[in-house]
Amino acid sequence: MQEIGKTLIIFGIILIGVGVLLTFFNKIPFLGKLPGDIYIQKKNFTFYFPLATSILISIILSLIFWLWPRR
Repeated sequence: MQEIGKTLIIFGIILIGVGVLLTFFNKIPFLGKLPGDIYIQKKNFTFYFPLATSILISIILSLIFWLWPRR
């Protein structure tokens, strides 16, 4: 049970850090405007799907979690 508690504390600290970064850095310049992000704007309809951004974040998180137990 102690391991689960420690893990939850670590994830909580990570979430707080990400929240602080997103609060102080209003917009990360390249995030959400990569080539491959789908943006369709019509008269009264807007559709936005950050496909390339999602793939980039997935790759970064996969590398972090792959390297995590190897410390």
